[in-house]
Amino acid sequence: MKKIICFLSGMLLFSCSQHKYLKTAERVDPARYAGTWYEIARFENRFEKGLKCVTATYTLRDDGRITVFNRGIDEVTGAEKSVKGIAKIPDKNFPGRLKVSFFRPFYGNYYIIKLDEDYRYALVGEPGRKYLWILGREKTMDEEIYAKLLKTAEENGFDPSLLVKIDQDCEL
Repeated sequence: MKKIICFLSGMLLFSCSQHKYLKTAERVDPARYAGTWYEIARFENRFEKGLKCVTATYTLRDDGRITVFNRGIDEVTGAEKSVKGIAKIPDKNFPGRLKVSFFRPFYGNYYIIKLDEDYRYALVGEPGRKYLWILGREKTMDEEIYAKLLKTAEENGFDPSLLVKIDQDCEL
């Protein structure tokens, strides 16, 4: 019985921690990352539920932080919804690991997992694997690139079947 309890305890510990570490992009130039990104796909979440035409715009600030402006259109009402926040890079040794807050003093993880060398697309998530986004500089994404990002997501412990493609066929 003791062996079974030890085995089950070990399995529980392993299953809870096996995907906590999440590798991020080693080189991120905030100036090149700044600008508008289109949300190509996301894990559905409560704060974006029912939104289409979602964009995220990042603007560098004089204090070294980044202003984050997210907006989208409610699929039912057609109303624009937006939220403004702030991001920071807490450790310059890990420039792909940002902290973002829309309701200070609370910050969440924003990990740039994969970033195109020309800053055309990005895969963003967080260590708990609850949130995931595929972002692009254009409203549409080449299917080959999209498939490559799905594979990277899966290799990093995310379930790509949970991704929902976002309708970008509208103007903000």
